[in-house]
Amino acid sequence: MTVATDCPADADEAMEDSLPDRLSTNPRSPHYDAGVLERGIRIRFNGTERTDVEEYCISEGWIRVAMGKARDRRGQPMTFRINGSVEPWFTSAPQTPTPND
Repeated sequence: MTVATDCPADADEAMEDSLPDRLSTNPRSPHYDAGVLERGIRIRFNGTERTDVEEYCISEGWIRVAMGKARDRRGQPMTFRINGSVEPWFTSAPQTPTPND
């Protein structure tokens, strides 16, 4: 029995190059992903590249940025949310494992 699939042959590569809908740089967050952050991510927000983004959500269209040097009572940076268009992208290609000879 043959099963037809609608997935392209490069489906694995497409999955590696896709960014999560929501990502955070805070290790305490459930949206933190160290593997994705290691590749390096840039964020364009409302047409301007931002380097101070703590968290983003593509589907809801917002970013979270720190409020200067202000800290909450737990020592975490205080943040506020800004709504607009969010365009993230990777700064480096995925690393392919090299076979050991």
